[in-house]
Amino acid sequence: MINIGKRNALRVLRETSAGLFLDGVELGDILLPGRYIPPGTKPGDLLNVFVYLDSEDRLVATTETPRAMVGEFAFLPVVNVNPRVGAFLDWGLAKDLLLPFGEQDRPVRRGQTVLVGILFDATSQRIIATTRLNRLLNLQPAAYVAGQQVNLLITARTPLGYNVIVENAHRGLLYHTAGVAPLQPGQKVRGFVRQLRPDGKIDLSLDATGYKRVEPLADQILEALRANHGRLAYDDSSPPEAIREKFGVSKNAFKLALGALYKQRRIRFAPPGIELVTKAS
Repeated sequence: MINIGKRNALRVLRETSAGLFLDGVELGDILLPGRYIPPGTKPGDLLNVFVYLDSEDRLVATTETPRAMVGEFAFLPVVNVNPRVGAFLDWGLAKDLLLPFGEQDRPVRRGQTVLVGILFDATSQRIIATTRLNRLLNLQPAAYVAGQQVNLLITARTPLGYNVIVENAHRGLLYHTAGVAPLQPGQKVRGFVRQLRPDGKIDLSLDATGYKRVEPLADQILEALRANHGRLAYDDSSPPEAIREKFGVSKNAFKLALGALYKQRRIRFAPPGIELVTKAS
């Protein structure tokens, strides 16, 4: 079954002057325009493509990937507003994405960046955006467990932390963590479930708790040291943003892992940075 608004693995049927025609099964042949054809592609090959509708509402494929697909959420810039149909958003493809007036919880304007969900509207048979996020969010209690790692989209800053969307499905609250560089709306990060409240709300943190977060991070640091001739230019004085970019964790978690490795006599501090301690040392 072909999923419109998502990536699909489609077989190349034939080549024409316009491009390649792919086997869309129940939806018929789907054109992959020439500018998107990977070099060396021939009939019979299987291509991973994104399927959507062109400006004339015909199914078309592309090897490009939009900023968000059907069922996902993203912050997208408003590039134009048509007084008859709605706003048009830049989602990274040649054809802009329509945000109909009826899908706007409040009017948007050109130049603004808005948080939207992407859906396939059965009535119009089009891929559209909506700022009425509950149309896509799962409002039922989540089935996550404490300590589970999840993907998060930052949506807004709050006094306690950040409002987030968890796994493109649920709302949650990511709490502030000491030593963490400020996050921005639209940023995607990995987090961990702290608890599921009786009211269905999800509390999250950027790091796993206790030994669960220290052991795998310590192994990651050791692997990085071995891959870099036994030395890294990171230690407990490194900037939080540099640590997160390199290891994907908060500075606090990084310091705990360094402390554990130091107590085990597996590293030594050599400012600026750390060194691997070998058995011969």
